[in-house]
Amino acid sequence: MSEDKQTPRTGTSGPQPEEIRFFGTTWVDHSGHYGARRAGLAVGALAAAVAGAFVLRFAYQGLEVADVGGLVSILMIVMFAICSAIAFARTWEGFGRRPADQAREDSLRTLKAIGFIGGLLAYALRCLVEAPGEKLRRAEYEAARTRHEKRRTTRTGNPAARKKPKRS
Repeated sequence: MSEDKQTPRTGTSGPQPEEIRFFGTTWVDHSGHYGARRAGLAVGALAAAVAGAFVLRFAYQGLEVADVGGLVSILMIVMFAICSAIAFARTWEGFGRRPADQAREDSLRTLKAIGFIGGLLAYALRCLVEAPGEKLRRAEYEAARTRHEKRRTTRTGNPAARKKPKRS
């Protein structure tokens, strides 16, 4: 967030809200069909999760046709279930905090890609509550506004017009 730019809506200086994908800065005041966007994204994420589940079903059927054995089929199901659960948890936690260790998040990228259904479900559920990441960005924005107001109030007035302390 840049702190001392002109805001496009008010023309005053102060912190700028950070944009959220698909929402821009409409999360600040819930304008611009904010509710409809949230509902549409939730439905879209659920539809993508269902489509992904069908793709995984076809992959499983391909394993059945190839007659690879029961152990491989069970391992595939368990792998996708575990990866989806981890992706769901990491995606859900990611909406409420900035990653402390970016290297760890990068190392889990492949695991989250395999468990994409869990990530999509987390996104859809978060869209039912708020814009994904809104709570975190709102807290950061409010803190930046508070800091900005505090700085402005401590330097108000003309310093030349202030009375100088008398020296004895």
